[in-house]
Amino acid sequence: MPTVIPLPPSHSPIERLHNYSFHSEILPDDRIISIYLPPQYESEPDRRFPVFYLHDGQNLIDPQTSFVAGHTWRAGIAADRTNLAGTAAPMILVGIANTGLRRMAEYTPTRDYRLGGGEGHAYGRMLTEELKPFIDSHLRTLPDVVHTGLGGSSLGGLITLYIGLQFPEIFGKLAVMSPSVWWNQRSILGFVAEYESKLRPRIWLDIGTAEGTRHVRDAELLSRRLIQQGWKPGQDLELLKVAGGIHSEDAWAARFNQVLEFLFPPA
Repeated sequence: MPTVIPLPPSHSPIERLHNYSFHSEILPDDRIISIYLPPQYESEPDRRFPVFYLHDGQNLIDPQTSFVAGHTWRAGIAADRTNLAGTAAPMILVGIANTGLRRMAEYTPTRDYRLGGGEGHAYGRMLTEELKPFIDSHLRTLPDVVHTGLGGSSLGGLITLYIGLQFPEIFGKLAVMSPSVWWNQRSILGFVAEYESKLRPRIWLDIGTAEGTRHVRDAELLSRRLIQQGWKPGQDLELLKVAGGIHSEDAWAARFNQVLEFLFPPA
C-alpha cells in the first residue's frame, strides 16, 4: 500500500477512481480498495469531506471489474449527480472489494450450521482498526461519526447493519440494501433486539418487491425491530419497498441517489 494517495484528475467518475492493494494484519487476504474523490477534492484543497465505505467494491463504479460485466451501482455517477444538484454532500467513496471465496465468511456475523461463515466481527475490526485510520491519515476526511457511513447490499447489507451496531461510535450512517436477513435463522434480528447503545446510526433500509415475499417480510420485520429499539421512521430510519425491484446491481444503482440524499444531506 502506498504511503501517499495521489489525486486523480477531476473528470468523469471512472477517471477519479484509483485502486490500491490493501494489506490487513487481521484478515488473511489482501484486497483491492477503490477510492473515488469528488471534483471539489482537487479544486478546494483546504476542504475536508465525509466518507462512505462500501462493500463489494468491485461492483460500484468500474464496469470492467464488476461481478456481472458492465453492471455496476454507478455509484460515482450518483455521487456526482447529487453533488451537482445540491441534494447530497460531496463525499469520498471507499469501495472495499470482496475476496471471492471468503466473501460469505467475512460478510456474516454468525456461523450457520450448514453454510459456515461468521467472521464478520474480524472484518469489522479490519475496517475500524486498519482501513479507516489509513484513509483518515492520507486523505482530507471528516473522520467523526457524523460524517462516516457504511453500506452494502445482500450479505453486504447484513454485515453493514451488524458492524454499524457493533461500532456506532464510528459509523453514523448505514445503507442496508436488500439485506440477507435470512442468514442463520435470522439471527440479526436477535442482535438488533439486544442493542443497548444510546447512539442511533441513521439507517437506510430497502428491499425490492420482486426479491420474494419472504425477503420483503424480513425487511419489514427488521424495520419494526429497529423502531422498537428507538429508531424513528422518516428521521433516522427510512424503509423503501421498491415495486418490481429485483436483487441486482442495476436495481441498487437505480436507487443509490436516494441513499446518498438520505444519508448525506447537504450541510
